[in-house]
Amino acid sequence: MVAINSAAVRHFSLFEKMDAAKLDEVLAKAAVRHYPSGTSVFEQGEDALNFFVLLEGRLKVTQVTEDGQQVIIRIVNPGELFGFAKALQRMDYPGTATAAIDSVALAWPMSFWSTFIEQHAPLATSAMQTIGQRLQESHVRLREMATEEVERRVAHAVLRLADQSGKKEPDGIRIDFPLSKQDIAEMTGTTLHTVSRIMSAWQEKGLVKAGRQKLLICNPDRLLMLAEGRGR
Repeated sequence: MVAINSAAVRHFSLFEKMDAAKLDEVLAKAAVRHYPSGTSVFEQGEDALNFFVLLEGRLKVTQVTEDGQQVIIRIVNPGELFGFAKALQRMDYPGTATAAIDSVALAWPMSFWSTFIEQHAPLATSAMQTIGQRLQESHVRLREMATEEVERRVAHAVLRLADQSGKKEPDGIRIDFPLSKQDIAEMTGTTLHTVSRIMSAWQEKGLVKAGRQKLLICNPDRLLMLAEGRGR
């Protein structure tokens, strides 16, 4: 097992309030796992044997619905806790986590979850905040799916990605991992054709630039107006 230096994770909000000795104790229980781009961390329906924190890279979490449609539930960014099925009172993983780019994660046995949150108050607080944020995001997306037209849903999805995974550049905000139009379709419950049409229109208006699957948002303010239904 490769030892993790606490300095490598101290900047993550999940760990920043822990004292050094407690953090070392938690890290000593973790294994470092590498996931090349395109490989899965776990599969939907698989026994939940571990929970994780992403160190590097990006993961896509997908679910296959009862009617066979694949949807992207969320993107996991560095520093985020994921795969915590036990906190959801589940014995299996509710979705599939796949590396969008080469990624590295810390993995703990699921049997360690109770100790993880019961004996380390800062971790418990951060973990509960994470779970609350995920539930809130799920509720927002369900409301969007039920009440908003497709272009607004796509705009909301792109803006969320920019907020969570974007990097500022001179010309705008870059979503710095491969993001296909099919991915966006799976995030918003629509078709590849519809997303292609919307993105082409946005490019013509100078709102976005797409290249090598790395999306540049050139005019986030205008995109926000579209997301809120203000103006065309």
